[in-house]
This record gives sequence, structure tokens and C-alpha cells, in this order.
Amino acid sequence: MSCHGNNATPPSPGIAPGSEGIDPARVAAEVGEICARQGALDPRLAELVPGFDAPFVQAGLAGYSDAAMRIIARRHGCPLCVTEALLDRTLLAGGRGFVKADLGELHDNVPGGEEDHPLVGQIMGSEPAEMAAAALKMIEQGARANRAYRRLAYDGALAPGQEHLRLPGGEQVGREREAQRAQREARDEIETYRSRLAHDGGRVSACANGHAGGAPAPSGAHDSLFGPGCASFAAIDVNLACPVKKISSKSRGGHWLAEPEGAIRILEAVRESVPREIPTSVKMRRSFDDTPEMAGSFERILCAAFDMGYAWATVHGRTVEQKYVGPSRWDLLREIVARHPGRAIFGSGDVWGVRDIFRMIAYTGVRAVSVARGCIGNPWIFRQARQMMAGRPPQPPTIDEQRAVLLEHFDIALAVNRGTRRPEMHTARAMRKFGIRFSEHHPRGEEVRRAMIGVESLEDWRRVVGEWYAGDLAAVRGTGA
Repeated sequence: MSCHGNNATPPSPGIAPGSEGIDPARVAAEVGEICARQGALDPRLAELVPGFDAPFVQAGLAGYSDAAMRIIARRHGCPLCVTEALLDRTLLAGGRGFVKADLGELHDNVPGGEEDHPLVGQIMGSEPAEMAAAALKMIEQGARANRAYRRLAYDGALAPGQEHLRLPGGEQVGREREAQRAQREARDEIETYRSRLAHDGGRVSACANGHAGGAPAPSGAHDSLFGPGCASFAAIDVNLACPVKKISSKSRGGHWLAEPEGAIRILEAVRESVPREIPTSVKMRRSFDDTPEMAGSFERILCAAFDMGYAWATVHGRTVEQKYVGPSRWDLLREIVARHPGRAIFGSGDVWGVRDIFRMIAYTGVRAVSVARGCIGNPWIFRQARQMMAGRPPQPPTIDEQRAVLLEHFDIALAVNRGTRRPEMHTARAMRKFGIRFSEHHPRGEEVRRAMIGVESLEDWRRVVGEWYAGDLAAVRGTGA
């Protein structure tokens, strides 16, 4: 589900008056000492999500953050990743969403296997009941039949006398009495699931048949979204931020910042459907627009989310109306954090390099930074952040390191796309957009970028990588010799 426009502002600093005196290296070293001492910058987060030991996250990026990108980021030090936003109705209809294949040892079902944890599943939609049922399906990893989740979402919505309701995917729910019976059965299933979860220490495990808790899966339980060997998400994130017109016009994403009553109903429904042991979070923009009325609506939604038990909120420093045009307002993000002392607020917007991570932390007081466009083609930003936290200067990637990551990323992406028609060609074309961003680190980046743009096949991909990332040859080219 795409949440990016084509008219995004080129990389530029966020608005942060008075930040000129911040020393990112000093801040990073201090953050590193705190994390070493107490396990994280905010120990509550490490307790909620084991493994979340550093104050930065790879954001959910439409069209980019699949298992391949996430795994590469993790291998370079990223402690937590977020999926791109899944549409609730896609989940409930049994659509493929963003899961493409089984990676064998990597198991690229969502989450993407042992190496792809902890992972936050992001969800977006219009109706509270649909969001609730889809969130539960994500946590359970599709343990019950598809129709059971759809009954949870739709049976309660049947009006008296309504004969049928056509669901996503074409299935019809029958008469009201049958629907009520199905709803009771679904509620019983939830209670059984929650009891099993409590007995299991708050963790949703998956056995070899892919069914949570080890009990036999109901008939028809397994669809193409989830598969054998899956473990569950570490948290569920509700997207109230996406500004793209085709999303907001359908009452999804950032649209809800202009309708706080509807946003709060969605947040309540998701929080109630997801077991208490599983954290929930919310992604927002700082307001729908710059009017005082919309700023007040933002505050109302944010306060409601925390009051009902949301663990953290990620706030992007642009408005919904702003989309991706113009600078992010770090100064207003700082004011939001100051108004909510003790709350876990993450920051997002105009984080283009590793120093921006620590500048944002120091300037705004956020508990973690969500790195979005700044990590596309740049997994080294996470390695560099770890280096700075250890008191060392951040090291740019060598040509050999760039080549190794390009090939590694391609191999994982090929495994992700294994179930597609002509997977090698599909992967080569898909990697083109990554290659264009990777080229920014090459000493002759513009030439490499133009070469990447022309990639149409596996042979093209091999030729470009072989020509421009051939170790000493590429290094010589970088000197202008």
C-alpha cells in the first residue's frame, strides 16, 4: 500500500532553530553509555520489545521495506523494523499483501523468519471492526480460518432484516441468526486463544504446521498471507499518517487526523482485539494541517492513544496536507514531546544521515528515531549509528562493502520473489530502484545511477554490478584516473 508521492522534497534539514550547537558525536556517545547501562535509551521499550536495544527504527516504506530490505538493515545493526502499511481489507480477504514466498531458512513469511525479529506489523483501514479483526489475524498469523476473522469484522455489522453481506473476496454471510451464531463461535475462539496466550507466557508461538499454540489449525486456516514456521509480530502499529490522496480520500491513514472521533474508535478497536501482552503503537503526522483546530485534534488523538494503553507514538514532523513537500518541523515535534513528559514518542522526518538521528534525539527529546527515506539504499546508517554510540567515527562503506551488500540484497530478494513468474527478471527490475539509491554512495554516483536506471534483466543487473563495483577497478574510477 503506497504512501509516497512522486513530488517529495529533496533531502534537506528539518526546521530546528537553535540546534546549531548540538554535537551529534557527543550525543551519540552519551546515548551509547545509557543504552549500555540500562539496555536501551528508554528501558520500557526494551522490556516491551526484547531486542529493541538502540533508539532507532527502520520505518515502514511502501514498495521498499520487504523482508530483503529489513534483513539487510538488521545485519547492519538495526534493532527494530516496521512493515509497510497493510490494508485491513486485503488481510481479511485473504490477499497476498506483502508476503511473497518461503525463504527456506529465512522463512520470508511475515515476519521474515528467525533473522527478521523483532518486527512491527503496520495496519491501515477505515472501519474499526475491520481493523480489529485484521490486527488479530496479524498477531495470530492466520491461525484460524479466514471466515472466522471476517465474521469478527462483519457479522456484528449486519442490520436487522439484512439478508446477506458480501465480504472482500466475494464470500457472503447468511441470515442474521446464522451470523449471530458464527459471532458467538468466534468470540469463544478468542477466549480460548487468550487463555492459551496467558498460559504460554504472553508469547504467540507457531509450530511446524503454522498454527499458533500448537493446536490443530481449523479447516481453511492457512492462506497465502502466512505460512509454516511463522512467528508473530512484536507489536501492531496503526497508521494514521499516510498523506497520499488515494489513501486519505478513502478515509484511511492521515485522513483520520481530521476526524478524531473516528480515529479514536479505530485505536480502541485495535487495542481491544489485540491481547494485552502485545504492544500497540500509532503512526501520526503532527497535524492534518496548520490550523489550531487540527492541532487540537492531533492532541486529542495522541492523548487518547496513550490513555488506552498504546506503548508509543511515532510522529512525523510534516502535516498531512504537506505530504512530502517542504521541511519537517522539528521545533514543533519538540513542543509535542515537551507537552507529554514520560510518554514514549518517536520522531520522523528529514533524517537523511546518521548524525541526524542524534541531532533529532538531542533537539526534540524523542525516545527513538524512525528512519525512512534516509535508509533506502543506505543500510550503513544503522552500522554508523552503532559506531557513534561506541564513541567511534562513522565509517562510510567501501566499494567492496557496497558490492557485497548489493549482491546479498539481490540474493535475498530473489528468494522473496521465488514464487513469482520469471523471478529473476522480476527481481532485477525491482532491485533497480534500490540500485539507484545505492549509487549515491559510489564515488561516481551519477554514472552508476544512469546505469542502474537502464536495468531490465538479470543480465543487465550483473553487467552494472560487475562494471561499477569490481573492487580495485571501481576504486580507480573513483579517483578520476
